[in-house]
Amino acid sequence: MTTVLEARTPAPLAGWDPEDEEFWARDGARIARRNLVFSVLSEHIGFSVWSLWSVLVLFLGPEYHIDTAGKFTLTALPTALGALLRLPYTFAVARFGGRTWTVISALLLLVPTVLAAVVLEPGVPYGTLLAVACVAGVGGGNFASSMANINAFYPHRLKGWALGVNAGGGNLGVPAVQLLGLLVLATAGATHPRLLPLIYLPLIGLAAAGAWWRMDNLPPSTASSSEGRALREVARDPYGWAVSTLYIGTFGSFIGFGFAFGQVLQVQFHDRFDTPVKAAALTFLGPLLGSLLRPVGGRLADRYGGARVTLATFAAMGAGTAVVLVASRAGSLPLFLGGFISLFVLSGIGNGSTYKMIPAHYQALARTAVAAGGDPAAAEADSRRRASALIGLAGAIGAFGGVLVNLAFRQSFLASHNGDTAYLGFLAAYLLCSALTWAVWLRRR
Repeated sequence: MTTVLEARTPAPLAGWDPEDEEFWARDGARIARRNLVFSVLSEHIGFSVWSLWSVLVLFLGPEYHIDTAGKFTLTALPTALGALLRLPYTFAVARFGGRTWTVISALLLLVPTVLAAVVLEPGVPYGTLLAVACVAGVGGGNFASSMANINAFYPHRLKGWALGVNAGGGNLGVPAVQLLGLLVLATAGATHPRLLPLIYLPLIGLAAAGAWWRMDNLPPSTASSSEGRALREVARDPYGWAVSTLYIGTFGSFIGFGFAFGQVLQVQFHDRFDTPVKAAALTFLGPLLGSLLRPVGGRLADRYGGARVTLATFAAMGAGTAVVLVASRAGSLPLFLGGFISLFVLSGIGNGSTYKMIPAHYQALARTAVAAGGDPAAAEADSRRRASALIGLAGAIGAFGGVLVNLAFRQSFLASHNGDTAYLGFLAAYLLCSALTWAVWLRRR
């Protein structure tokens, strides 16, 4: 086994084999952990920029002349672009290397933050706000490239935990930007929205510098240069679409609720949340708990199996949605908050367990291929290649769930001035995901 050299130059690491336990104990664990830390930092800032407009809409008072439906559109657009970018971001890791692409993707976050700081003032055309909000979607792509990179660094027995920590640390960017937004609202007031994007400019520089100095590129053979073929393979595999559907239900719920929760509180309970500060004081709690518990979902999946944990999660999310619906119709704010926060928590756990199902599936196929006489090295490389491709595909499709959540709220409030129709749609979606999980993974053949 070639000794891994920790390089601070663009030269990739050599001889990377995390499945070799001796190598992992000697060099691998330490290097993988260092890359995980700085991957989380960059992804965290990316999520904050992606979620920026979920907070900025709270600053847009009557002087901006934007109604409720218009504000939901402002939060839906960055979600949509972030979903679209997840596929090319996934394969950028294979093309450029994890370290190199983390630096590039971090620096790209400067574009939406600078634009937001420049244009945010009363009288700005709504079309300009839509364009600037859409550009914030570049932050959503960071998740896919970060997950694909960390997937290649860790052995299969630790993937659930590693991917959960990576994703959970990134997801914490949602409550972080909401807390910073609350700080700006409470100190400078709602007339100074530009302060929020300006806070992130030095943080973006820190993330890029940390990735440049402390992360590593893996060899192209490890990350695989045949990303297009891998994507075609997983796109033809019904398993890939089944996992992607589950990710719509878990991650789509998390990011969609995270973007919409503040507006939902302001519109549905306007007598209790008549100022942006009151809404912002509560919106961060759900995303915070959901992000912190995402690694728990990965750890539970490592122990009990991803499908079992995911099925239990969807069943509980259906129950939580029923509580929210009852609370909405009864006008009970405490019950409404309790039900909604439970949805954040459960979606975080489900995110971790669902992602664990991806590398586990392809590792099982690799073992089957080796048992049939295949080359172990080739089978392992193929497993990692297809797992990374499906991580990108599922991440992109799952993020579109956030778009659907915001559009559902938009139409529901337009039609009936409450979210009841949207809640019924969410309940049906969770029941569908529960049935799919049971039919594909747990039903006796």
